[in-house]
Amino acid sequence: MKIHEYQAKELLKDYGIPIQDGVTIEDAVQAEAAIEQVAKAFNTEQFVIKAQIHAGGRGKGGGVKFTTSRESALESIQNIMGMTLITHQTAAEGQLVRKVMVAEALDIKQEFYAAITLDRSSGMDVFMVSTEGGMEIEEVAKTHPEKIVKEAIVPGFGLRGFQARNLVLALGLEGKAAKQAMQIFQKLYTLYRELDGSIVEINPLILTEAGDVVALDAKINFDDNALYLHKDIAEMRDFDEEDAAEVEAEEFNLNYIKLDGSVGCMVNGAGLAMATMDIINQVGGSPANFLDVGGGANVETVKNGFRIILSDPNVKAILINIFGGIVRCDRIANGIIEAVKELDLNVPVVVRLAGTNAEVAKELLANSGVSLISADSFEDAANKVVEAARG
Repeated sequence: MKIHEYQAKELLKDYGIPIQDGVTIEDAVQAEAAIEQVAKAFNTEQFVIKAQIHAGGRGKGGGVKFTTSRESALESIQNIMGMTLITHQTAAEGQLVRKVMVAEALDIKQEFYAAITLDRSSGMDVFMVSTEGGMEIEEVAKTHPEKIVKEAIVPGFGLRGFQARNLVLALGLEGKAAKQAMQIFQKLYTLYRELDGSIVEINPLILTEAGDVVALDAKINFDDNALYLHKDIAEMRDFDEEDAAEVEAEEFNLNYIKLDGSVGCMVNGAGLAMATMDIINQVGGSPANFLDVGGGANVETVKNGFRIILSDPNVKAILINIFGGIVRCDRIANGIIEAVKELDLNVPVVVRLAGTNAEVAKELLANSGVSLISADSFEDAANKVVEAARG
């Protein structure tokens, strides 16, 4: 689960990490009051106006503005609130800005990058820092990998003192700033572990002209499987920032992730779903989604799966690939027949059923009177659906 910058900063503040603070509003009519509040709280007439969306690159897209007066701050808020912001991390159609943060402006001497995530290859958390703050870390990794310094954290030991010192030395910090950074890194790792984060990122972490280390921006993602332990964090979820089809699928206990291809996939079991996407790619197609209907699929499950897949206008054909283990194939077949009749599908559907009662299911489909393309093998199904998608 992702949260907004302003929410991530509140969590950093709770853990004693200094942040660039401010006020977040959801309506432009609140703008003047927010500007006044920030001006008084931080004794400033300079502000940074920040669009709050779940994507990076906001500055390049016009979603972050530095202003030197209340009037220009108000104008920037009015321009950013309600705009459709397009960045390298949003979908092509962009993301509507529904919240704006009015933040204090800080004098920046130097920018850094700091983040923690799990390295699955080693099974250890990794703390990363770089002197190339403010840049996209993917670009730094590609062009200057030597500028990213990492410390692997042994499970059960936490971020040890010498590791924190190594990270601080890599940033070239000294004196008061070095001590502040060490404390920030220790607190950041504590936050990451206690709140079950999947990634915690500060970009940029800045050194101000006054010599203080401050989190200018913040990103925190959480492990969905641990949210039941953190109800306060679960309440931070912003459904407006998520794909509507994915949210709907979750309501029906379907595991759905939208992709950018043309072949819709309905499969039972995550492993089979991944293999299905792989073979579609292998025969020259492109999957439009990952959809695992689970082991307890029934008529309603199949109907809901169809509706969610077809909500994507890019879908040109659908592949139903079911292995009947826990769920019987004839049960799935009845669901397919009812769904096709009820939903009046206008795209070709390829069906491959194997396992328990597969022969019974094939007979049901053959005698159903609905237009379906039957496939015998995994590869046969993939070839047929890719050909159907091409028209």
